[in-house]
Amino acid sequence: MFEFHKTSQHQRQTVLLRAWVAGLFAVVFLLVLVGRLWFLQVVRYDNLSARAEQNRIAIVPIPPRRGQIMDRDGVVMARNERDYTLVVTRSRVQGNIDAMLDHLGELVYISAGDRRKFLRLYQQSGRYAPVLLRNNLNEIEASWFAAHAYQFPGVDLEARWVRYYPEHETAANVVGFVGRISEEDEQHLEDTGQAGNYRGTQVMGKKGIEKTWERALHGRTGVEELEVTAGGRPVRELSRTDPIPGSNLELSLDIGLQKLAEEQFQGKRGALVAIAPKTGEVLAFVSSPSFDPNLFVDGIDVENWKKLNDSPDHPLIDRPLYSTYPIGSTYKPFVALAALQMGLRSPTELIPDPGYFELAGQKFRNAAGAVYGPTDMHKAIVKSSDVYFFSLGAIMDVDKLHDFTKQFGFGQITGIDLDGERRGVLPSRAWKRKMYKKPAQQHWYQGETVSVAVGQGYNAFTLLQLAQATSVLANNGVYMKPHLVRRIINPVTGRFSYPVTGPEYTIKLDPKNLKIVKDAMIDVVRQGTARQAFLGAPYQAAGKTGTAQVYSLKGAKYRAHSVDERLRDHALFMAYAPADDPQIAVALIVENGGWGASVAAPIARKVFDYWLDPARVAARQQKLQAEQAAGKTLIKAGSEPEAAPAPDDEESPEPAPLPDGSDEPAEGVQENTP
Repeated sequence: MFEFHKTSQHQRQTVLLRAWVAGLFAVVFLLVLVGRLWFLQVVRYDNLSARAEQNRIAIVPIPPRRGQIMDRDGVVMARNERDYTLVVTRSRVQGNIDAMLDHLGELVYISAGDRRKFLRLYQQSGRYAPVLLRNNLNEIEASWFAAHAYQFPGVDLEARWVRYYPEHETAANVVGFVGRISEEDEQHLEDTGQAGNYRGTQVMGKKGIEKTWERALHGRTGVEELEVTAGGRPVRELSRTDPIPGSNLELSLDIGLQKLAEEQFQGKRGALVAIAPKTGEVLAFVSSPSFDPNLFVDGIDVENWKKLNDSPDHPLIDRPLYSTYPIGSTYKPFVALAALQMGLRSPTELIPDPGYFELAGQKFRNAAGAVYGPTDMHKAIVKSSDVYFFSLGAIMDVDKLHDFTKQFGFGQITGIDLDGERRGVLPSRAWKRKMYKKPAQQHWYQGETVSVAVGQGYNAFTLLQLAQATSVLANNGVYMKPHLVRRIINPVTGRFSYPVTGPEYTIKLDPKNLKIVKDAMIDVVRQGTARQAFLGAPYQAAGKTGTAQVYSLKGAKYRAHSVDERLRDHALFMAYAPADDPQIAVALIVENGGWGASVAAPIARKVFDYWLDPARVAARQQKLQAEQAAGKTLIKAGSEPEAAPAPDDEESPEPAPLPDGSDEPAEGVQENTP
């Protein structure tokens, strides 16, 4: 009995102890729970509230509409078109990707090329990055897929603006093209602080105006705040900041002139640049052969890439900007002007021309073995006497020639609003010391100046430099920066601005010396080497023909029919018109074309005929007067703008930076062909 009572009391104590322990645990747990709730609801309220709001609100970027590119008369050269596309996101794809593509191909046509390109990009992309599968879906294809979209998780139908170039090959190297944003592009955007403005944007400029004017064309990205469900489905719009569309760019190109010039190069390799001397506006910019920029918008396929990249004619090279050439006799007017400015020779001094010039036992001969007899400067330019200029080279200091001609843009970066411009080679003693390592090779010989004086030797200039120099000469030494964008137009307000408003500098030239050279260039067209090309012209042009050797003859006689076509001489011509009031300056080269007088000069004649047509001149004047009347013209037509003096002999003319702030390209090396 006693033992039973003792046992019962012990059990009650045990139960009571357990109850106290359980209660203590409950109290501690409750205190922890309350403390945690207080911590979450009070201490971290602001932070967690914001995070919860972010889970409820989706921030969606709204890409801006890219600006259009037009010619000077409003003809659209790059525009945006609405396009339906299919994109695939890897993280949402279920099952085998090839099986999914086979199934999808039963509903929507997918070419073998589209499939190969997609699979290549798909393997390279991240799990959450959408990859383009098919573009240019028509309305029927888009609606058919939309009705069956539930069968294809991870595949989305999207509507987008896609870049389109309606002029195709015309001025392709000028307009350029856009392409998908690469990892390198993304890194550049991050480094320059522009990544936020490209959220939701898939393409950007890769070449030409599309690249150099990327910031202006792109615009500003908008933002949309959406309330979404846990599954991510939009419920309603909470706020919206509309994107600002990119600026429209009006180029200085005349599409009619551009097409006319390109037609002259059908079946030929070469380049042509036409500039308005008083404004620096580039009127035509030809690189032949060309390519269709539409091929690059969504990524070029392998077949077309090989066709373009492996072509011996190099259609992807921007010849006026990148290729460098010896410019032959088209350099002579500048050498003559340099000699006059330096006081090396009187323009009336007669120099015997027996067909060759001898220096240190070496004979330098006229082209085609011509003999001109006693020759003054005027006759030397008109007849293109090499002997006369050989003799000038023998008494001319190469460094002084370098310092004089660089003011016209030779061997310099002009600063045109295109990427990839090359400097070329304007030789000097300093250049040769830098170029060669052996002391014996670093020495400059006077015989080298003899070759340089006729546009051969180490000379290697771009066609753009020759056109710019011709333009500056026509403009009496006033250096207007060459540019392709004439006006930047705000698509919302319609207001516009001019990127170039005045001259860079003025070269100090004696008007008498300038007249001597210009009069000779007039007679080149009137009675000299270019007379046949300009017979019956209703205007007076001034110019100079040129023929440049591609390889050294080493004393042998040149016979075009006996050498490989790609080793034949280049045909060149530079000119401006009208001679008394220049409205257009042109430089062109037909690679391996032969004689400049018979091949290149007729092309310039057709360009001048088009631009100086009275009806077109009147239309341009009417348009310019309308702009002036509105008070929006920054340069008065036909006036001589005030300019700073040319840089001194120690400084090169420094152009303004490119529109996107790109650094100046590295100096190129000499090359005769692209």
